[in-house]
Amino acid sequence: QVQLEGSGGGLVQAGGSLRLSCTASGIIFSYNIMGWYRQAPGKQRELVATITSVSGTNYADSVKGRFTISRVTAKNTVYLQMNSLKPEDTAVYYCYLSNGGRQNYWGQGTQVTVSS
Repeated sequence: QVQLEGSGGGLVQAGGSLRLSCTASGIIFSYNIMGWYRQAPGKQRELVATITSVSGTNYADSVKGRFTISRVTAKNTVYLQMNSLKPEDTAVYYCYLSNGGRQNYWGQGTQVTVSS
């Protein structure tokens, strides 16, 4: 059984920083993609950033230059450093795992609120 355990998030003023982390447990295939999606009220879930097990990264245009995704592959842990936060970054952030391209998993979600 694969599980994703996330931490981080909270309330921050515009311009501030937060760091999210997420660890996957269970049977994790050597090739996988981990990352973060987010969902704001009344909107669809959208990609924030992903990183492969060989450290290839992909970012939403809206976060490029402000967010950095990284991982410790040996620990199946992914991090999202969020800088220069804006009110429009307010959302529930979901950790994501594509396990060997066979099955996708989601974390429970963590709230990020950016006040203006």
